[in-house]
Amino acid sequence: MRKLILLLLCCVSYVLSAQIKFTNPILSGFYPDPSVTKVGENYYLVNSTFSYFPGIPVFQSKDLKNWKQIGNVIDRPSQMNFMGDGISRGLFAPSINFYKGLYYVTCTLIDRQGNFVVTAKNPVGPWSDPVWLPQVKGIDPSLFFDKEKAYIVYNSDAPDNKPLYSGHRTIRVYEFDPISLKVLGEEKQLVNGGVDIRKKPVWIEGPHIFKHGDWYYLSAAEGGTSVNHSQVILRSKSATGPYIPYEKNPILTQRDLDPDRKDPITSAGHAELIEGPDGKTYAVFLAVRPYEGDFYNTGRETFIALVKWIEGWPIINPDSKEIKYSYVANFKEVKQEDARPQSGNFSYRINFETKLDPALLFLRTQDTSWYKIKKSSGLTLNLLPETCMGTGNPAFIGKRQQHLECKASTELNFNAKTETEKAGLIIFQSEYNFYYLCKSISNKKPVLQLFKGNKEKNSMDLIAEIAVDTGKLYLQIEAKKDKYNFNYSISPNKWKLLKGDLDGKYLSTKVAGGFVGSLFGLYATSFGKQSNNKASFKWLNYEGDDEAYR
Repeated sequence: MRKLILLLLCCVSYVLSAQIKFTNPILSGFYPDPSVTKVGENYYLVNSTFSYFPGIPVFQSKDLKNWKQIGNVIDRPSQMNFMGDGISRGLFAPSINFYKGLYYVTCTLIDRQGNFVVTAKNPVGPWSDPVWLPQVKGIDPSLFFDKEKAYIVYNSDAPDNKPLYSGHRTIRVYEFDPISLKVLGEEKQLVNGGVDIRKKPVWIEGPHIFKHGDWYYLSAAEGGTSVNHSQVILRSKSATGPYIPYEKNPILTQRDLDPDRKDPITSAGHAELIEGPDGKTYAVFLAVRPYEGDFYNTGRETFIALVKWIEGWPIINPDSKEIKYSYVANFKEVKQEDARPQSGNFSYRINFETKLDPALLFLRTQDTSWYKIKKSSGLTLNLLPETCMGTGNPAFIGKRQQHLECKASTELNFNAKTETEKAGLIIFQSEYNFYYLCKSISNKKPVLQLFKGNKEKNSMDLIAEIAVDTGKLYLQIEAKKDKYNFNYSISPNKWKLLKGDLDGKYLSTKVAGGFVGSLFGLYATSFGKQSNNKASFKWLNYEGDDEAYR
């Protein structure tokens, strides 16, 4: 009996040690439109970045929980840039695949050449220059490899370019040559409108084809990437159809739930299904965490949920109507070395000593002529005439806001010479939806100023100003859901409030529009004037503390 008890205890201990707990979102902050592929024991995931540069981050994991950014697909200005584009244009909905030793990413460069494919032998990079696909008219292309054939599937126009209603789209497919990177044969329509065109479904998009058993499945988002977002599924005995929709669609949505529920997760969709380390199916998808109604500043984030196969159909999150903040699975967690945490509450510091972190973002392109990094001085930015209110490449380097409640701070060394010269910390959602905490001069004396973007004036409004000393200054922006505080200090961690409880909804997607989330940015500008002045930032500190994880 004693041996049996010991054996049972050992079994229980083994099962517990082999359990993994996912915390949603698995990638916090502005990481929308996830696509994932499995290669051996490794998973690789990519996201949309729109007009930020570098474009399309590449993450690697062995357990679908612990993700490490290993590079970016678009990391050379020679591949492309987004100069002249608004923040929410640029790169839409990448998809990643692996076939016969080569990695493929397909994506859309909206408003320009359209759809393209890039390849790499190693997901770290370097990735090739884009190969454009002019015949593929639409957005959200993804590849499907079926034995010796390949296909490219995508969202396209209504039949004959004659939509029956606003948002009427189709899903179409070409055969694809993975060697020449060209489409083959004739385009074929797979879906018209959505799973039931009689109900006038809108924005069928983000399609993925995969095979399970004897069936080919077509998974796509429907309803638009907001509160009506959903995921639908269809299947066929052939990769090119005809596809029959699941009679109980959608297989994932949050649109019918009470918007006033505690810690809601909403707008779920744009999913891709993947086999986990335990052989079971999981869904990776986008969703958002509003702090009130449909107000959120963190953008669309990457979530995970379990999938069950019921009567031949994959159902996402079948045991609960609500997407959960955590799930448990019976396989071993594999932590990443030197990987920054991406889920739950976490804090970290980015020290500017040798090179820039791959998660940091520029506006539209990367120009190494206006910044440098030295261990002694940190990150030094030249003051450029360009501002964040234009469509160029200002001296701006940002990181994502990843929590509803968080703080970002930096050590600034800067002395302005003219009143147009400014440097400091910005919380930035779009060209005019931002707050800028910066050092400058006024009446020939150094000041700390706080500005708010103003689209009507094509400028920014001064909302606070105090006198400060020359030299070093510490700046902090604190997010508390729909309120932001702006703090400063002349010595570490002895913060004084400059201005508090400012409107955070001004930084929300609902107010600003577009598809991105807020970024904390290090930003220096001479505001339209030429300047030879510089500003140095020693580090960027981030602390996230959301109530849902406490």
